[in-house]
Amino acid sequence: MSTTTAGPDRPTALSPTARDLWRRSRGPLLAVVALLLAGLILALFNSGDSGTLHPRSTVPTGSRAIAELLAERGVPTTLAGTAAEAAEATGPDTTLLIAHPEALTDHAAATLRQAARGSGRTVLVAPGPTATETFAPDIAVGPPAEATERAPHCAAPFAERAGSTRIGGYRYAPPDDTPGTIACYPADGAATLLIAPTAGASSDGADTVLLGTPELLHNDHLDELGNASLALQLLGAHPRLVWYLPSGEEAPHSADERSLTALLPDGWRWAALQLAIAAALAALWRARRLGPVITERLPITVRASETTEGRARLYHRTDARDRAADALRAATRDRLAPLVGVPPAAAQDAEALPAAVAARTGDSPTAVHALLLGPPPGDDRALIRLADQLDALERRVTHQTGPEHPGSPDDPDSTEGEDRSS
Repeated sequence: MSTTTAGPDRPTALSPTARDLWRRSRGPLLAVVALLLAGLILALFNSGDSGTLHPRSTVPTGSRAIAELLAERGVPTTLAGTAAEAAEATGPDTTLLIAHPEALTDHAAATLRQAARGSGRTVLVAPGPTATETFAPDIAVGPPAEATERAPHCAAPFAERAGSTRIGGYRYAPPDDTPGTIACYPADGAATLLIAPTAGASSDGADTVLLGTPELLHNDHLDELGNASLALQLLGAHPRLVWYLPSGEEAPHSADERSLTALLPDGWRWAALQLAIAAALAALWRARRLGPVITERLPITVRASETTEGRARLYHRTDARDRAADALRAATRDRLAPLVGVPPAAAQDAEALPAAVAARTGDSPTAVHALLLGPPPGDDRALIRLADQLDALERRVTHQTGPEHPGSPDDPDSTEGEDRSS
């Protein structure tokens, strides 16, 4: 019996095809592509908000335009990413601008409140009730109003020079007996721009500006109406401007951190619990009933060649040459035992079967033992050679041929079972 072994350039039946490789790898590849596309889409959607109120950003919501106008008038802008940096750069001759006062941590708010007491002016952009309570505790805060064109309706010189502007947002109302307070651009009876003396200031004349909306400082609204004039007068009142914009370094302290479950409202927690209970009930409903295994007739008949080829592919894919060799040897021993007169119970005996086969074929019992019960082959070619030798041995026993028959395991001139690919 001759065997044709594929050369290095010719695939065997066990070699994976291009279709097999694509079928195995398409799932991970599609997942990677989906992740890349999702990241790209998120980056595109979020790219426009990354520079909001940043003095060096040119996006529509950025503030580079006002920073350049201030620089042309001799007022440099110092960007501070942490409250400590802002406090260190602030002095009596500076204007401290806090871009997102409602996002301050407790530590940052305390640091900036102390810095505001030593600055010439503090500008809070759209401060809500929390930030206003921290920096101007006597001022009442009303709900936001739509940003639109509004007249100043106050006698302040800076407002008269700026005229009507696009302004709105939070509305502020000072106490009736507060001296030195300037309320301009009212909406529904409350000012959207309010200037009040800084509480606890270390120098005379220090004030705090409450600006109801950030749109006055945005690039895309600075050229509307008197926005540029009003912004220049508010931010350019002192020789230097410190622009505080929190960065990633301004992380919350452990006392300010909250868990994810603490951020979820109670309704979501109950909904998640109900969904979990419903999922558990659905799993119990759809689960298979426990009981004995029931055998069923196969709906189709699978050809033996297809079963053999499928099992061979599984062995090849997992490099299970030992399992394949054991299966080949066990099947050969089962077929040889009745031919040489060995009882089926002794077919797996390491002494009885090799001796009986050697007596029938004239081979050495040691060689037959190594062939039927030897160690597993070391590579695929050795496994193929083992299969050929087992087949040759079974044929010689079946036809009751002598040891001189070509293909004997001990015959040095035997070509039966050799790897002819080399």
